[in-house]
Amino acid sequence: MESLWVDHREPEAAPAAAAAPPEAAPAAAPAPVAAERPRRRLPARQRPRAVDALAVAAGLGLGATLALGVNAESAGSLRAAGGWATAGGRLAGLGAAYAMLVVVVLVARCPPLERAVGQDRLVAWHRRLGPYPLYLLCAHATLIVVGYSQAAHDGLLHQLGQLIWTYPGILASTVAFVLLIAAGVTSYRKARRRLAYETWWSVHLYTYLALFLAFSHQVDTGESFVGHPWAKTWWTALWIGALVLVVGCRVALPLWRSVRHQVKVVGIHPEGKDMYSILLEGRRLDRLPIAGGQFLQWRFLRRGLWWQAHPYSLSAAPTGRHLRITVKDLGDHSRALASLAPGTRVAIEGPYGAFTADARQGDMVVLIGAGVGITPIRALLQELPERGVDVEVVLRASAPGDVVLADEVRSQVARRGGRVHELVGPREQVPLDAAALRALVPDIAQRDVYLCGPDGFSEHVAAQARRAGVARDRIHHESFAL
Repeated sequence: MESLWVDHREPEAAPAAAAAPPEAAPAAAPAPVAAERPRRRLPARQRPRAVDALAVAAGLGLGATLALGVNAESAGSLRAAGGWATAGGRLAGLGAAYAMLVVVVLVARCPPLERAVGQDRLVAWHRRLGPYPLYLLCAHATLIVVGYSQAAHDGLLHQLGQLIWTYPGILASTVAFVLLIAAGVTSYRKARRRLAYETWWSVHLYTYLALFLAFSHQVDTGESFVGHPWAKTWWTALWIGALVLVVGCRVALPLWRSVRHQVKVVGIHPEGKDMYSILLEGRRLDRLPIAGGQFLQWRFLRRGLWWQAHPYSLSAAPTGRHLRITVKDLGDHSRALASLAPGTRVAIEGPYGAFTADARQGDMVVLIGAGVGITPIRALLQELPERGVDVEVVLRASAPGDVVLADEVRSQVARRGGRVHELVGPREQVPLDAAALRALVPDIAQRDVYLCGPDGFSEHVAAQARRAGVARDRIHHESFAL
């Protein structure tokens, strides 16, 4: 396949309707921007301060949790047969429960936390920490069985059966353990690729049931809580606080915003091969704290679609009345969206993400997008000032027809006096490594770098940008997972 490397220094002579922003497109026909209320601006980000506060709070919580386990032990219990194994199992169980809470809170979609830290970093922490509760649970189960079998002078398998079938709460905790293992296994990248999004999402819903069963097991039978009312009160308050945060941010707030803004489909416009834009209209969208580059979870209230929500980023800067997403046909759900009728109601969850113009630290930026990841790049472009910001854009696609919203991107870049580089062809022929980045944008080390595309693409380009001299805190990318 022939590779193409196109450097657009001036806007191409494209038809006016194609080059114009979506607000002016005949198919969209929204009200003039000047007639709409100014959008509510997002608050300034305080990422370093928020990260430090989170680290301190998490450390204090972990210390208090482990102190509960240590306080429940005595010299006599440790000297007894199986005492050290049992004590280690109890500590591992407490650590696993606390780690599970932390992992859940990281993806609770709390707006202030999302805004300060960024969805990309929160998801990265979630993925990095996710395996450790499972390791600790395995250690908890193994050590408890070993300790109890040593105390009873019994075999491991026989003692395991005795625990499951005769001890209160153990059968329920075993079910919780199996559910958590299932959620963990399906989160590994190879397994995730083989699962439909709906299947993965359904499996993860059972995580909340597993947490409830684990909590009941601990407070009812845990040595740290039986006969220790203050410890039980603190632990219960911690879990209730996490529950309130998750329900408030993942259920109550999305429900309130969906009812308040009354978002509905206005029209659908083809954008190329297997790509189409969906224009949506709503009430008082100027009060929705959203910016170009962010994404929402969209639930289209139509038969066959209403029960599942999928993440799609905005492909144009939001206005007081309209939102737009651009979708690629990647499966049953995205394919079904092409047949949505005007007037279809939409429930929204979000906005999420820190992939916004205010994340930049300077007035020189390079935006790098691949595939459908070009759509948030296009929306973010519209949020950048038309004067005073030096803009370079790199668009990566495997074939010429796969450059999404190319005319709109060129038009937005031309308004800002920037350049568009289109890299089209197989990765082997058109690499995007450190040398290529420096050739395309010689001063890339002095710029903020925005990346959006498949996870593998973003991880690769982020590493190459670091090799090209870009500071880690000036590389901005977003994850749409979870």
